[in-house]
Amino acid sequence: MTEDPTATFRVEAGELLDQVEQGLLDLGHRLGDMALVNAVFRGLHTLKGSGAMFGFDALAAFTHHCESAFDRVRKGEVPATAELVSVILSARDHMAGLVDGEAPQAEGDAILARLAAAVEAARGGGGMPADAPADAQGWRLFFRLPVDAMANGTNPLMLLDELRDLGEAEVRVRTDSLPPLGELVPDECHLGWDVVLRGDISREAIEDVFIFVMDDMTLEIAPLGDEAPAEPVASEDTPATATPVDAVAPTAGAGGPPAATQPAVENVRVPADRLDALMDRVGELVIAQSRLSQLANNRHDLLLRSVTEDIERLSGELRDTMMVLRMVPVSSLFGRFRRLIHDLARETGKSIELQTSGETTEVDKTVIERLFDPLVHIIRNSCDHGLEAPADRIAAGKSETGLVRLSAHQAGGEVLITIVDDGRGIDRERVRAKGEANGLIEPGQQLADEDLFGLIFHPGFSTAAQVTNLSGRGVGMDVVKRTIESLRGSISVVSETGRGSTITLRIPLTLAIIEGLLVRVGESRYVIPLSAVEECLELSLEDDLRSRGRSLITLRDRLVPFVRLRDLFSTGTRPDPHQKIVVVATGRERVGLVVDQIIGNHQTVIKSLSAFHRGVGSFSGATILGDGNVALILDVAQLVAMAQPREETLRAAS
Repeated sequence: MTEDPTATFRVEAGELLDQVEQGLLDLGHRLGDMALVNAVFRGLHTLKGSGAMFGFDALAAFTHHCESAFDRVRKGEVPATAELVSVILSARDHMAGLVDGEAPQAEGDAILARLAAAVEAARGGGGMPADAPADAQGWRLFFRLPVDAMANGTNPLMLLDELRDLGEAEVRVRTDSLPPLGELVPDECHLGWDVVLRGDISREAIEDVFIFVMDDMTLEIAPLGDEAPAEPVASEDTPATATPVDAVAPTAGAGGPPAATQPAVENVRVPADRLDALMDRVGELVIAQSRLSQLANNRHDLLLRSVTEDIERLSGELRDTMMVLRMVPVSSLFGRFRRLIHDLARETGKSIELQTSGETTEVDKTVIERLFDPLVHIIRNSCDHGLEAPADRIAAGKSETGLVRLSAHQAGGEVLITIVDDGRGIDRERVRAKGEANGLIEPGQQLADEDLFGLIFHPGFSTAAQVTNLSGRGVGMDVVKRTIESLRGSISVVSETGRGSTITLRIPLTLAIIEGLLVRVGESRYVIPLSAVEECLELSLEDDLRSRGRSLITLRDRLVPFVRLRDLFSTGTRPDPHQKIVVVATGRERVGLVVDQIIGNHQTVIKSLSAFHRGVGSFSGATILGDGNVALILDVAQLVAMAQPREETLRAAS
């Protein structure tokens, strides 16, 4: 199937826009960093040229204005300012809309007006000069292509013809980097060219000639009248009067010393839906392999068992490889919040710094996609409710700049994502008063901090004194909890008055295939996610009868409630003489699940429940066993939440 070139451009444009955004955010902290200025300029320049080539004329025209503004900064005519960076960030969002075909013309015009004002203000009100110098004399330039330019389809003669089309051109070739004849490879390019262009020609017109090779080549441009640009190598002989406007470091073999040889890494872009389809096939293979293993064990056929073991090994390796393909670093998620913090700082008038750690931690791509919205809500609340205004922070003996730390690390089959702020903390009394007013707790009811802070996740709950554009409507944190629990995860809150708050998300590494503990309750079998299992205990029939009406066990000096799944699921069967208690945990809460039999570990391929069964809160999915029967996967978070009211009632009674 032929890939749509326009779709390919949109993907690559998205990557370019992300690079531009990250460069702008870095530049906001280091306004004098010319390397960042050049990086942003090159991103805008490439986006403009590619957009024009693929027929995105509105994108190319709009981006041209932003590129021109950064050209002024790059040439030293305009200093980089916070306002200019902010306007270009807004322009970047408009460019994304133009790529998708969803950007109002009026919005673009308003941004360009702000851009002109920002440039004029940066120049001290001197006005924005006309486009790049249209020098009556012309330009002197030197360029050298990468060694593999011709092998990649670039024809130097065509580039020279395009330069001649701009005006009167004098061309001189440089052969100083040619290897000996015996070592010369026909499709390698070792030449350089000096060109003198005369006439009313803009620098941008010259750069447009090299737009598709600019990132890999050596290019120097200087107004005619300056000394000829020297080849950009580290040398004291470089003429002091040569002032290159754009110079890209040469690649290995382009006239400089050869770089150390490294094995080439080939990257292939694969649509996400194809990975999902492949994951489904791998899941079906795991199920088929499980059925084959059961068949081999029942028949006691040594040859069949040997073949089954080979297939089991191969399917396991394929499964592990597939899981790795789906894993992406959380840096792809964390990087998106730099822009959010930048915008929140401007909206709230606060000085906010974002620190991240653990960006190399990897999570299933599906989990990454579903984590973005919950983290947006949490970070917004941290910045709006948590962090104080600069004056209040100084009065409290804190730094004027508020800090938000975002970190991730792997713990077994889970990833812990932590959001920490050094703000005022959660007002316990205000939360309690709101909870009593909403009827969530009884007046004067004693609650542990974890239970008290858990009230903020109830729908419509908000302690904000006033509604803002960011928060205060009581919408968001309940959605956060539901989303996290739909990922089979959990959320916990710790806060210290005057010191800040810490919110921790515990998320499974993957939603596709998990290690499970297969158990039997009555005549049915169920799967408990192994990552939630802490230990298994024996529950004799006598202990079961003795604990009727008081479903608690003492586990290392701590009371742990337990739930009889046989009663919960109304199996109508008698209890097994040797029942087991499987102790599971979400966060700091532990609950025992009473089952009739523990069958063993099971590679669980998760299948979503139908729309009809999705509302059943005790289950998060289903899987197909080796004998073809279906086993439901228990939703540990729901079962723990179900047991808590029972535990509180029993504690009160005791």
